[in-house]
Amino acid sequence: MKQLLQYMKDGKAVVEEVPIPTPKNKTALVRTGASLVSAGTERMVVSFAEKNLIGKAASRPDLVKQVLDKAKREGVLSTVEAAFNKLDEPMALGYSSSGIIEAIGPGLDGFKIGDRVACAGSGYAVHAEYAIVPQNLLVKIPDSVSYEAAAFATIAAISLQGFRLANPQIGENIAIIGAGLLGLITAEIAKAAGCKVMCIDLIPDRISLAEQMGHHAVLRPDAESASLTFTDGAGFDHILICADTSSNDPVELAGNIAREKANVVAVGAFGMDIPRKTYYAKELNLIVSRSYGPGRYDPQYEEYGHDYPLGYIRWTEGRNIAAIIDLLADEKINIAPMVTHRFPIEEAANAYHLITGKAKTPFLGVLLTYPIHSENVLKNTTPSTPPSTTQVHPRKQISMGMIGAGNYANAIFLPAIKKVGGINKVAIASSSGLKAANAAKKYQFSMATSDENDILEADNIELVAILTRHDSHAAQIIKAIKHSKHIFCEKPLALTENEVIDIAAAMEKNADLKLMIGFNRRFAPLTQRMKRFFLNNDEPMSIHYRINAGALPDSHWLKEPDVGGGRIIGEGCHFIDFMTYMIGKPPIAVSAAEIQKSGASDHENVVATYYFPDGSIGVMSYLANGDKSMPKENIEVFMGGKSAVLNDFRSLKLYHKGFARSFKSYFRQDKGQQNMWKTFLNSIMQKTPAPIPYHDLYQVTLASFYTLQSLRSGAKENIPPVNTLIRSE
Repeated sequence: MKQLLQYMKDGKAVVEEVPIPTPKNKTALVRTGASLVSAGTERMVVSFAEKNLIGKAASRPDLVKQVLDKAKREGVLSTVEAAFNKLDEPMALGYSSSGIIEAIGPGLDGFKIGDRVACAGSGYAVHAEYAIVPQNLLVKIPDSVSYEAAAFATIAAISLQGFRLANPQIGENIAIIGAGLLGLITAEIAKAAGCKVMCIDLIPDRISLAEQMGHHAVLRPDAESASLTFTDGAGFDHILICADTSSNDPVELAGNIAREKANVVAVGAFGMDIPRKTYYAKELNLIVSRSYGPGRYDPQYEEYGHDYPLGYIRWTEGRNIAAIIDLLADEKINIAPMVTHRFPIEEAANAYHLITGKAKTPFLGVLLTYPIHSENVLKNTTPSTPPSTTQVHPRKQISMGMIGAGNYANAIFLPAIKKVGGINKVAIASSSGLKAANAAKKYQFSMATSDENDILEADNIELVAILTRHDSHAAQIIKAIKHSKHIFCEKPLALTENEVIDIAAAMEKNADLKLMIGFNRRFAPLTQRMKRFFLNNDEPMSIHYRINAGALPDSHWLKEPDVGGGRIIGEGCHFIDFMTYMIGKPPIAVSAAEIQKSGASDHENVVATYYFPDGSIGVMSYLANGDKSMPKENIEVFMGGKSAVLNDFRSLKLYHKGFARSFKSYFRQDKGQQNMWKTFLNSIMQKTPAPIPYHDLYQVTLASFYTLQSLRSGAKENIPPVNTLIRSE
């Protein structure tokens, strides 16, 4: 399919062929009929992308600080690589569109194939021939509403939310500062609600258009005097600022033309140096409107489909969009006069040439149009750049397919396997399609797809790399085993005990296959050096592993038990594995406690003690209540008259017989990603045992489960051997 993409590195907006995405839980695949270009939000994105590195840094000092902090923690080279990897990723533009549902994902409620819908959301209602849109960001549209009109619904909902926040009454006077797209739609809504409206703008053509649409409109220099006449000297009851400018003039003008105790609602983006004297004297209410309504920026609403109860939140973003569709169907608002340009999706880059001012042509409503055909045959794969001829000879390579192309894949995994080599990159899959296409192009996979079965069931793929969200791991591992694939899976192995049992049972029947979980820290160079330092000593070991994890918002997917498993299962398994590697055996029991915030438990601040068969003890302090400028990971090990301190995989100190030796990586943090991958590939090629014993993989995963069980029970919990669980099944 064709999709408009914005490259942040060089500022180019291009239309590319990418795989048609695959609908996930509570989402629909929508074939796009029309999409609306946002002259505000999207112009800002394009303008930022077109800046050089110095210009980008100057406009976003907050990002510069993040980069500098990362460089201090992880090293200059690692940070530079991560920054350029991020810039190489294209951005999907668009957030207001319409179309017809072609396929539905599991759990989607209230929609069916063939429904005509308005679509909303950045990253969802994108400028592409097909899009995946979550349930709460879909609204049915009647046959009487065209795709073009419905494509305005999301942006119109921004106007409607601002109007609702003003809470106007029939017959009240409303001033709208800024007669662009948002302003004119707001004027239409206000007129439909029985209010008296005056539009104000700097551009004569917009004033003329507003008057043609039946609104009273004046140029900015005449605004104060016209407002006195329009309101009989009383001032406006409500002022909605829909302007897009860095100037402070709109907020000053709003104060001057308002009556006492009036409402001033910020719908657009403008200077907000509030003139206190004016706003104080009139006791004005300044309200900032947040996009298109409650639910915006809430992943529970937008991504997971959890709606707000009607009795508590009457107008969510979805209900606001539905209200706009009703106004369009009843012909209460008129969108048609606002459309100034149409571009077919193939020529979408010209739309950005227009909205950034390069064409020097006035514009207002800019639509992208798409062919809607009657065929229902969807192709979800697209060829990518052929593999480089400089790669190792195919007979010395392993044919690999990869599922998942998110942040870990692009920032860490793919750069690591590129440096190691030895891979024939057959195909890469991601449900969005776009991420797969970008990664395939950048890292020279032969094919990109949105269907994981193209990887798991392919006869020409020997090795599957699974880099998806945690709730998918177990099912994908088991399916890969059934299709006789070697497997690398980014941690964790699974989210439930039954999943671990199923994987262990499947691997017992397929002894020739290799399974590897991404416990990379045991392969880090400084870890290896520390391991050698403690060799040939039979005494028990004491390990204290402190993790300055940093807090995550409650809405983060990792904290969803059914999706990410929570932080102990999702990330804590790394540190349990490290202890297992250093001691040589997995733990047999665990006792855990946590700091709870306001009586609620999110398992973000956990101290767990692990007991090992030889009497060794490991303590994991997983803490999210610290300062992020502190190094993330610090490990202290004591054994047989020796001590060691490993600080964030950048420095190591070894203490013995009164002397200390120091080892440091000055430019790069190395957590063992490359060594891990190279070791795993060698085990497949040379048919040697898997780098991490399967018993360790299973028991480390179970240990993370029983850490949570100990938190619940408040007692020490024994960790059962997985083989006893299989037999008991």
